[in-house]
Amino acid sequence: MNATEGSILVRLARESIATAFAGGRVIVPREQWLAERRATFVTLRLRRSGELRGCIGTLEAHKPLGEAVVHYARLAAFEDRRFEPLTRAESDIVLIDVSVLSPHVPLPVASEADAQTQLARTRPGVLLNYRGLSGVFLPQVWASLQDPREFLRHLKEKAGLPAQFWSDEIELRTFACDEYAEPDRLPSPRGAS
Repeated sequence: MNATEGSILVRLARESIATAFAGGRVIVPREQWLAERRATFVTLRLRRSGELRGCIGTLEAHKPLGEAVVHYARLAAFEDRRFEPLTRAESDIVLIDVSVLSPHVPLPVASEADAQTQLARTRPGVLLNYRGLSGVFLPQVWASLQDPREFLRHLKEKAGLPAQFWSDEIELRTFACDEYAEPDRLPSPRGAS
């Protein structure tokens, strides 16, 4: 994908939120690249502080990309359980990021120390699974959690596990993503996504 396509995705996300207040819907342009099934996340941040205001998406490519961005933008704005629904006034003070994910691949590790070493080399997005519990961090989270030990601790907590917990049954999967943001985006704060 290129920057022009990325700006179209961000515009679709912004239009999705704006039309939700009016009870309308967004018409996704009929372009081949928007019809491809891709996994995506939409993240909202407060313009001045960069604080997370909503983030929802999927690790699996269930919908065409254009439809997925429209869908997850509304969910991030109005249905992220960590936050109250976005108000019309807040919609003017949030910045939107759209992340388009690569397929995720297993990361075999021998221990937690091995996981830390491997993750530190490439700083990918990471999905952690353990007995039905899961947590995911997009690659952008590395900007605020640069120490791989802290990154994994926070990821385990996000999955509902104790920070110090480790088991050979933990499964890690990694992915890359292309990120597209509105122009005056602030740096990602800790705990994004």
